[in-house]
Parts: sequence; C-alpha cells; structure tokens
Amino acid sequence: MTQPSRDAPGGAAAAWRSRFVSLFDRAPVALAISDAYGLILGANPAFASAWQLQPGKLEGRRLLDLLTPTNDRQLLRLDEALRSRRRSRYPVEVSWQVRGTARHGRVTVEPVSDPQDDIPRLLVSLTEEPGGGRPEPPPQDPANSPSLSPQEARILPLVAAGASGPAVAREVGLTVDGVNYHVTRLCRRLGVPNRPALIARAYVLGLLDPTAWPPRAAAAGPERP
Repeated sequence: MTQPSRDAPGGAAAAWRSRFVSLFDRAPVALAISDAYGLILGANPAFASAWQLQPGKLEGRRLLDLLTPTNDRQLLRLDEALRSRRRSRYPVEVSWQVRGTARHGRVTVEPVSDPQDDIPRLLVSLTEEPGGGRPEPPPQDPANSPSLSPQEARILPLVAAGASGPAVAREVGLTVDGVNYHVTRLCRRLGVPNRPALIARAYVLGLLDPTAWPPRAAAAGPERP
C-alpha cells in the first residue's frame, strides 16, 4: 500500500477519508452519521437493513422520524449533553416499525469532531434486541381510548388547528425536533401513518373535543385565554 505523501496534506486527508468510507460501508455494525440536529448524512448497509432499505434512501431523513425513543430520561440526557457540547457515548432505548412489525433496540450516540466543521457530527450505532421484532398491537377502540400526557394535550390541538412545527414549538416551549418526537410517538401509539390520520383518529377516540374550535383536548378543561 502506497503511503500518502507528507508534502500533500490535502491528498493524505482525501486518502484517509476514502479509507474511512470503505470501512464504514463494510462494517457489520449498523452505523449512521448525522448532523447535530439528527439529519442523516450517511448510513451503512447494516443500518439501512433495519428498515429493509438501501442506504441512500435514509440520507436526508431525521433520526426521530425513523426511531421512537422509549426512555425520556435518556433522551433528555442526550439533549443536555449536545447543548453543552460534552463528548461521551449516550445510549437511548428505541423502537421502530418495519412493514407493520414493531422492533426494539438501542442506539448509542457519540458526538465526533471533524476539522471541517465547528459543530460536531453524531456517530449513531443501532443494536436490535434479540427477538425484538414482534407485531404491533392493534389500535385501541373508542371504548378503551388512550389518554394524553400533559405535553401531548398541548401539542395535539395545535397540530389539529393546522399550526406549523415551528409555531407549535414556540407555543409549547420545545424545539421542532421535540414536537416531532411527541407527534411521531402519538402516531405510532394510535397506529396511524401521518398527521392528518392522527387528527382524525384523535377525534374518533375522543381525545379531541368535537364541539370546540380552536381544537382542544377533550380532558384539557377550560380553554386557555
């Protein structure tokens, strides 16, 4: 193997980057690289296979649109670490769906530095629990309607009113990713594929008051001024 010339630092960097990409693609561990906001910049075949997709199909998608964290405490710890720019490995228990089947596992998120970027990128590894693929429970019927958490009871009516992600985030004091996390978790809990279906099912299940406009949660009490 020819060693890169010391007189050509740019060529050496390109050579090492090429080697990294080759190892990244061949790694048996499911790996992805995202920006600090969870936008996937690259994924290896092992990571993409968790959704039975090709790696290119995941680029440009957000991790929180693919994975649902199941441990809020771990997610908050990761968020605090990224805000303070701490460097460590942060495990987060997650679930996701593949062709109607729920899978469960853990992602380990590690901020990594790149000389070309001021903001660190995230190296994300995914490990599925053995036997983690099990059928998603059927949606609950109106006679056994699920309840909303206090945060969901604030977010869902705003979504039903047509508010944009940034507008909902400002109203409830979260980031846009935080709002997307709660909406995605609600969609999966109610067994619906998108926001319009979420709103319709929320009315069917009695989670939203059918007599109120602007929308409000059925058990939210008096409307806020």
